[in-house]
Amino acid sequence: MPHLSLLMERMNTPIGQMLLVTDEHQRVRALDWQDHEDRLHLLMQRQYRGDTVILNTHSGTSPAALAMQAYFEGDLQIIDTIAIATGGTDFQRTVWKALRDIIPGTPISYTALAEKIGKPSAVRAVGLANGANPVGIIVPCHRVIGSDKSLTGYGGGLERKKWLLNHELPKTTAGQFSLHY
Repeated sequence: MPHLSLLMERMNTPIGQMLLVTDEHQRVRALDWQDHEDRLHLLMQRQYRGDTVILNTHSGTSPAALAMQAYFEGDLQIIDTIAIATGGTDFQRTVWKALRDIIPGTPISYTALAEKIGKPSAVRAVGLANGANPVGIIVPCHRVIGSDKSLTGYGGGLERKKWLLNHELPKTTAGQFSLHY
């Protein structure tokens, strides 16, 4: 069975300790939160079926971690420069590519995302692909909200989603996102 050797580093952020998995080419393979580490491993298994994934501790600071630090300090555009490598189906990769095109501070609904990829009747499938995203924030699944502007599901928790959306709002915006269940 082939194996995939990756590096995992932990970094502190304003919303908790983040787990960042990169490969030998400095591409991000996974991003999650310490309190959701089990999900990170599950998503990695699903992404790389047939491969044994070996996660080694990263002793330094990767370029991706430096970019994420800059993001949390307010450089919202820097995540567009971070290289990623994901598995997933063709449909999932189409959704994930469309997520990267959403402008910070302008969240869209699942319906609008389905329309954006030319599959207006695939709203549920878009939601499932969004939930299977292994590199949250960089592939900004947190920017997708309910049609009624409610904050719906986020693997890292709705409080983090709320924080990320508010972090990305233009400083001139008076409103803030609030949690609606």
